[in-house]
Amino acid sequence: MSTSVVIIDDHPLLRRGVTQLLALDPDLEAVGEASDGDEGLRLAQELRPDLILLDLNMQGMTGVETLKAMRSRGIKACVVVLTVSDSDDDITASLRAGANGYLLKDMEPEALVTQLRRAAAGEVVISEGLTSSLARALTRDHGAAAAGLDSLTAREREILRHLARGESNKAIARSLDITEGTTKVHVKNLLKKMSFRSRVEAAVWAVQNGLG
Repeated sequence: MSTSVVIIDDHPLLRRGVTQLLALDPDLEAVGEASDGDEGLRLAQELRPDLILLDLNMQGMTGVETLKAMRSRGIKACVVVLTVSDSDDDITASLRAGANGYLLKDMEPEALVTQLRRAAAGEVVISEGLTSSLARALTRDHGAAAAGLDSLTAREREILRHLARGESNKAIARSLDITEGTTKVHVKNLLKKMSFRSRVEAAVWAVQNGLG
């Protein structure tokens, strides 16, 4: 089955372009589009897509506000931010609000499709060049992460290394010969111990600290 995608962006040309791009890939299907956060939230609740492509700077609700509203309403879709902003604050705010990835609009169309396929598979997707920005923010905001590392079990450290490679829970479970449910529990525990709010934060921190 193809991955259903909802596009939320206030630029009609971008929405149309992404829709046409996805139509060329048999595994990705655009099922709806919205020009603002309110409409996007309604579509997300109505269509329950697998993946949501979300702009940050829109009239009315911002992308981060839209994302927070989605998560508060129990929408568990994979959300990838697609924006022009490479601001440290925007990156961290998006990930803290529950984004599964952060991509810049200047990337090549083929690269965007590849990243969306990876995101749909549960992998971490961050545009090249942004990991250093995110790492700076994590260093500033997560000084206790190193201390938390010492409290991890051997299995949790092993899973952290897999997160650093951008692997999904399913891939980690397969590599370690454990269930996906057990993997999720380990990920949840290590995020709590290291004061991270998302696996993306943990992955970037781990790479920057040589755990990849």
